[in-house]
Amino acid sequence: MRMNTWLKRLAAGVVLPGVLLLGACGNDGGGTTKTGSASTEGVQVRTIKAGIGNSETHPQGQGMIKFKELVEEKSGGKMKVQNFFDATLGDDQKMTEALQAGMQEVTVPSTSPLVGTIKEFGIYDFPFVFNSEEEAYAVLDGAVGQKLLDKLPGHDLVGLGYWENGFRNLTNSKHPVETAADFKGLKIRTMQNEVHLDAFSKLGANPSPMAFSEVFTALETGTVDGQENPLATIQTQKYFEVQDYLSITKHVYTPFVFLVSKKFWDGLSEEEQKIMSEAAQEAGKYQRELNQKENEKALKTLKEEGMKINEVTPEEMEKMKEIIQPVTDEYAKKFGADLVEEMMAEVEKVRGN
Repeated sequence: MRMNTWLKRLAAGVVLPGVLLLGACGNDGGGTTKTGSASTEGVQVRTIKAGIGNSETHPQGQGMIKFKELVEEKSGGKMKVQNFFDATLGDDQKMTEALQAGMQEVTVPSTSPLVGTIKEFGIYDFPFVFNSEEEAYAVLDGAVGQKLLDKLPGHDLVGLGYWENGFRNLTNSKHPVETAADFKGLKIRTMQNEVHLDAFSKLGANPSPMAFSEVFTALETGTVDGQENPLATIQTQKYFEVQDYLSITKHVYTPFVFLVSKKFWDGLSEEEQKIMSEAAQEAGKYQRELNQKENEKALKTLKEEGMKINEVTPEEMEKMKEIIQPVTDEYAKKFGADLVEEMMAEVEKVRGN
């Protein structure tokens, strides 16, 4: 009996510390582990699981690396960020749903997939609204952008600001797109977004929504003729390997939105929330600047890789805008005419009109 008792005590002595160790190593959806010094100044030991669709080399990926550095620096190493790139945790929609369920802490998706949850985010999908990044920033960082972020907590999400995806341009394997007529018949991959689908249909294209992670294979096999994305994405995803033509259409400016799981956020102290918010803002500023620089480099690289590049003239862009206008008018009513008017007023203010 004494031997059995000794063995039981030995087993407990091995298993219990092991369980505690596993609990400390696991992130448990951003759970905490209190240690003697970890709760100093309101900051506890945490692991933050953050996922994005782009690669580590993309400006978005570099922004996430900067976010990790800032969080860990500001928290004295207590809060750790574990980054996942290349949609390894799923596409934007799946990662956003994981945040809502409290199974993931951070993601930075395009705003377009959020439209199914919060329709007002669709105002960012209107074609040919912004002529420059500065116009977009005035809206995103102002009252309009904040109004949309304020809607997120009601859907188990918290928004800490906007990063930059950028102006979207068209690639395809058939011919240059110089006029609105050149869209006719092209099978174009788009995001799962009503405005994008209807806009491309109005131009005569055949839009085909699919997950970002499936695009390269679809282009390679000819399932679709083309796709539309910012230059940095076109370059880092190596679409030049399966696409011949790049047309600088700048038809839509797409922002990223920095999302945090509300379940995780509500469990943070004020100090921890401040660390997360400041890191997201500072990393976002860095990411925007880097994105603009990388777009310039990407255009040069795409030329060197042999893509045939053409710029759509302002006159042709205006014609495209006129063709799409009925779509914009329809969805303006759906998303809120007052909100759209407020957005356009901000744009006109920047233009000095």
